[in-house]
Amino acid sequence: MNVLMRTIAGKRYSGEEGVVSEELKRFMVTVEEIFALSGASNVVDFIPLLRWVDYGGVRRKFMRLHRVRDEFLQQLIDELRTEGGEESQTTEAKEEKTTISDLLSLQKTDPENYSDQIIKSLISILLSAGTDSTASTIEWALSLLLNHPNAMDKTRAEIDARVGNGRLLDESDLPNLPYLHCVVAETLRMYPAGPLLVPHESSDECVVGGFHVPRGTILLVNAYAMHRDPKTWDEPARFMPERFEGGKGEGKWMAPFGMGRRKCPGEGLAARMMGLALGTLIQCFEWGRVGDKEVDMAEGSGLTLPKAVPLEATCRPRQTLAHLLSEI
Repeated sequence: MNVLMRTIAGKRYSGEEGVVSEELKRFMVTVEEIFALSGASNVVDFIPLLRWVDYGGVRRKFMRLHRVRDEFLQQLIDELRTEGGEESQTTEAKEEKTTISDLLSLQKTDPENYSDQIIKSLISILLSAGTDSTASTIEWALSLLLNHPNAMDKTRAEIDARVGNGRLLDESDLPNLPYLHCVVAETLRMYPAGPLLVPHESSDECVVGGFHVPRGTILLVNAYAMHRDPKTWDEPARFMPERFEGGKGEGKWMAPFGMGRRKCPGEGLAARMMGLALGTLIQCFEWGRVGDKEVDMAEGSGLTLPKAVPLEATCRPRQTLAHLLSEI
């Protein structure tokens, strides 16, 4: 969230001591609720007549969530608009470009296509798609590693050998950590952040696999099923990062970020954030399961495939990194 907020609005929402603002907490809870509601079955989808009575109160829930989200985003825009005035702008502020400031500049010359509502829609997509999905994938990855200690040891050994214990893992180290990349790729294969990707619409009538698809049909791509297809993947239900070593996974049907022109533009950022966060957690701490049982890998409902039971684990600082952790 901090990375995205610096890009979008030029500010952090959790301080150096990890204190998260109340407004950000409300926004993140709202995002989680929207994903949960959007990914859940609703009887109104099957009996449209019930929409007139708002069966189950789904419409009211969405309206409340939309209002909270809209107020948060409008506040961001208003703050940047006020700070962006030529009279109030400092030299430093003028030099720092943000997504909102650029869009507000375009609003002056093309107010119709860059209205506050359109800007809020763009920001909402960036924040929603780029935060919950990444955090969820890191949680799945750590859960898988806790259930597969050999993979955890192999990942840690690679980090120790190529980064050492004299400094913390940095983004520049990621290209030299191929097994860590394999762990992230295998996690995305088994638990894609968007199991049905995002809804698409057929722009023209076509025939796919012998099925006639009319123009304007809503299309959902079942990436989850593709990633576990035994015709493509050996032992698809087994966590095996080695299947991606040496480019062995290239050319196989795997699309956690979509494909083609509609592919997620945040794939590069997501890969770096997941590798950096997961790698640092493994480098700095010894992790263990709570009790003798394996971590529950049941899947919850929602658009971003959350865990049904949130991860709980034990951790203690690694002695070889104690000198670094004490300075943070």
